[in-house]
Amino acid sequence: MKTIFFLLFMSFTLNAQNAKPAPSLDERIRAEVAAFKGKVWLYAKNLDTGAVYSYNGDERVRTASTIKLAIMVEAFSQVAEGKIKWTDEIILTKEKKVGGAGILFEFADNLKVTLRDALHLMITISDNTATNLVLDTVTADAVNARMDKLGFKNTRSLRKVFGGGDSAAGKDPKNSIYGLGVTTPREMVALMEKLELGEIVTPEASKDMLGILKRQQFHDGVGRTLLDVTIANKTGALDRLRSDVAIVYTRRGRIAMAITCDDMPEVVWNTENPGLLMLSRLSLILMDGLATP
Repeated sequence: MKTIFFLLFMSFTLNAQNAKPAPSLDERIRAEVAAFKGKVWLYAKNLDTGAVYSYNGDERVRTASTIKLAIMVEAFSQVAEGKIKWTDEIILTKEKKVGGAGILFEFADNLKVTLRDALHLMITISDNTATNLVLDTVTADAVNARMDKLGFKNTRSLRKVFGGGDSAAGKDPKNSIYGLGVTTPREMVALMEKLELGEIVTPEASKDMLGILKRQQFHDGVGRTLLDVTIANKTGALDRLRSDVAIVYTRRGRIAMAITCDDMPEVVWNTENPGLLMLSRLSLILMDGLATP
């Protein structure tokens, strides 16, 4: 019997000695990125523990439609200041319609849309025409001034979708490569954290904005494989770019993340886009690696 116990003990000891340590979060992220055809930037934070992870998180990236987060913040701010009202009516003329994401371009000319309706369309289905209507009201320069006040010096709305309404930052030749907007993953996460903490405009306004983000309808990146998990997010897409800014309310912590995949060699406009698949995989690694113990 002693011999059996001794052999079992030696077996457990040898197995423990030979067992490889689990790869770190950084190792897992870098291994995933290494196999990706394109470039990746990301920043993530567990809002409950404060644990963070960054991979090129302070570098400036093209926002695509994630800049609509900043535009939403400015609209809520101007409403709170009494400069505009949610019930203000905007006339949808033929000249104001643009293509791409959304549905307003399908509607009849001279339709009256409230500012509130336009903002909801801008976020929930990323409607480009609605975005331009909101920007016509609040202006890109005002968006950028608000970002400055909040401490987000790299986050800039540069112009309207498909051109026009250029901000002062948008006229700077150094920003011409960014298109609709520019930011860093760290600043996008910080913006989402402020919303979660109720620090944008008012606690009630922050809650309202998060509620709209939770009704956002695109979950082909972050949230692609998740069931029964609440997500507040805004996505972005260009020919060779996919991005996602989100708070994922997991059972092991509220994980805020901003991920951008850009410079992909192929243009793929379907749900199997390599950038969307990468967003999903990276988000799952981040949720696991930053989870509350």
